[in-house]
Amino acid sequence: MAVELTRLQSSAAVQAALDEFVRLGRTAFLSRYGFGKSRDFLVRDGRTGQLCDSKAIIGAAFGYQFPDEGPLKPSDFSGGEATVVPKLQRLGFEVVRIGEDWTAEEVQATVASYFEMLRLEAARQQYTKSEFNAQLRQQLRARSKGSVELKYQNISAVLHELELPFIPGYKPRSNAQLLLRQAVQQFVLDHPGLLSHVVDAMEEVKTPAQQTFHASVVAPPRLESVVQVKKDEPKPRLPRKMNWAQRDEANRTLGRAGEQWVIGFEQRRLTEAGYPELFQQLDWVSDRLGDGVGYDILSHERPGEHRFIEVKTTNGGHASSFIISRNELECAAEKEDAFHLYRVFQFREEPKVYILKGKLAEQLHLEPIDYRASFRRLVG
Repeated sequence: MAVELTRLQSSAAVQAALDEFVRLGRTAFLSRYGFGKSRDFLVRDGRTGQLCDSKAIIGAAFGYQFPDEGPLKPSDFSGGEATVVPKLQRLGFEVVRIGEDWTAEEVQATVASYFEMLRLEAARQQYTKSEFNAQLRQQLRARSKGSVELKYQNISAVLHELELPFIPGYKPRSNAQLLLRQAVQQFVLDHPGLLSHVVDAMEEVKTPAQQTFHASVVAPPRLESVVQVKKDEPKPRLPRKMNWAQRDEANRTLGRAGEQWVIGFEQRRLTEAGYPELFQQLDWVSDRLGDGVGYDILSHERPGEHRFIEVKTTNGGHASSFIISRNELECAAEKEDAFHLYRVFQFREEPKVYILKGKLAEQLHLEPIDYRASFRRLVG
């Protein structure tokens, strides 16, 4: 019943089925849903690394997405390479042919290959992804080009979760095997010099004379639901200097360059809107008064209507996280639609920007990262 499988579009439903598989155990799970053991393909649970029977997971996941209809039975659809495998892969899960799981040596070779490309990317040196893929496959056990691509994307996802730079050409795909996650983290810890070089290189900024304001304005990233790490699971803790978002915030050279770029962007925007005279009234508040006002630039929407602009700049990609202060959040709530957060990204290469208007707390996932400690507490 292929038409049924096309309706299954929820990665969260698949993850829920995987969670149940791990919780119940293989025998109880297969018995509950009436499936036999997979003969050819298993799907990996990215949280635990456990391999689970692919067809049974799809059947159970359908019930999680459509609880009123319930799970699919084995007779409702065919499993295998033409149906279940591409469905799971499109939803971002790794599928393994039985007997062909990746070894520690293969994973380590893949991680080393990826970081060499990342080093070249940061140094802005030319390289060919397909050549790296082909060279790596010579060290692996008959892996396909597509399976190597997926592993590279998994590495991007792990780095993105650690708030470290990743190769833009390999869009993050989660659900990486535990062995791969551990290998990436170990590589980061074992090569602090390389990571510092990559971060420093990607924080390089352009002088005003080199900048262009013909940026394409894009939509902001979608707010995604992510699986929360269980409280009893240790959280990876990396050296402070490896925190990508905080390095962006601390790098005032980058921040100031981003604000200068937005000033040029505003000049062009106001001119094209038919209000070139309003640019003469623009106020670079953070340069004149310093941080703390809650926004960086006071511009205009139209005569008599202000636009309060907070600028966040990164050389990273579209979905890179950023630091925002409590003062900025309160300013956004106070100014409402007059408040605009300009997220300038890919600044080093070709700047792009997306804009968030109004109350930021309703558009972003906010995670506290620091606390002010004192010996006083507020009471009634």
